[in-house]
Amino acid sequence: MPLTADRAKPAVPFGGSYRLIDFALSNLINSGLRRIVVLTQYKSHSLDRHISMLWRMSPLLGSYVASVPAQQRLGKRWFTGSADAILQSMNLLADEKPDIVVVVGADHIYRMDFEQMIQAHIESGRGVTVAAIRQPKSIASQFGVVEVDDKDPGKIAQFREKPKDPKGLPDSPDEVLCSMGNYVFNAKALVDAITLDGELEDSTHDMGGDIVPYFVNKGDATVYDFTKNIVPGATERDHAYWRDVGTIDSYYESHMDLISVMPIFNLYNSDWPIHTQQVNLPPAKFIHDAEGNQGRTNDSIVSLGTVVTGGIVERSVLSPNVRVHSRSLVTDSVLMDNVTVGKDATIRRAILDKDVVVSDGAAVGVDKNRDIARGFTVTDSGITVVPKGVVVTP
Repeated sequence: MPLTADRAKPAVPFGGSYRLIDFALSNLINSGLRRIVVLTQYKSHSLDRHISMLWRMSPLLGSYVASVPAQQRLGKRWFTGSADAILQSMNLLADEKPDIVVVVGADHIYRMDFEQMIQAHIESGRGVTVAAIRQPKSIASQFGVVEVDDKDPGKIAQFREKPKDPKGLPDSPDEVLCSMGNYVFNAKALVDAITLDGELEDSTHDMGGDIVPYFVNKGDATVYDFTKNIVPGATERDHAYWRDVGTIDSYYESHMDLISVMPIFNLYNSDWPIHTQQVNLPPAKFIHDAEGNQGRTNDSIVSLGTVVTGGIVERSVLSPNVRVHSRSLVTDSVLMDNVTVGKDATIRRAILDKDVVVSDGAAVGVDKNRDIARGFTVTDSGITVVPKGVVVTP
């Protein structure tokens, strides 16, 4: 919140031109996986619209990306967890009859070749393979942690949710393997596990919390180390980049990862493109105002349709159709579609949702108490978030 006030998190805009779900879908498409369903539930309209307008596949070879809303197939209830979402959509598996099912989260920033993970899963001979990324042991309490078997480093011995006393890796005692929320299942094993879980009254019906531990307890779970995944065009700097944007701070920091001279996450890898909807807008423009003040940007991403007139933009991400006017200063910020920044305005370390208007002389991110009094969200680290459509006055 407030970016998810009226949209599902995977539909939140990211990086100027994208939405969060574009990264997961692009990874699947680039990996050759062309039969994809998106299970949605709350506030899904903008997500459904985005998928229907952009992710249209040729039906010639049976390819599709289909948005599937909660349908209450098992009674008058919505999805009670990610596992229940699959249980209530079991007809999709019955129609396709796949041998293998890939299940991924829709709100992470990363590049991954799932074909490599699928091959590793087949070679393991086990029912599920869990993708995991190496993280410092000190932050293990923020993730689901995979602990491997001492004798078989590919086998999962335990799957612990946010442990305070994690066990380090055999080859790196100060690191742990944290689940990325991406799984590869043998289809029959998944159906059996989901069906059994649906009958348990004390289950939370969650993929990470219930289904993966079920396979681990059977000795039927393998871990896939994300650092072994080689994506075409990746650099040493952005290899194995993964970010869960589950908080305002992580969402903001992910944007800052995009704009350095040598980006920590490189959007410009044409060998593994991130696909999105290209809006029909003119090129961006930087012009001087009537007083001769030159519009300019430094170390920023600027999208189509943006016009900077006599203002200055530094270390920021500007989405399509943004306007920045005379003598205004925008620094270290993320401005979404159709944001207007008036004259003599100041924006610092802020996220402005779509259609926000910053009036002449107004400021965001300068006075924390003033921002809070106006109802804006301010994180502990000082990131100010202005909700969609708000008019910010001096």
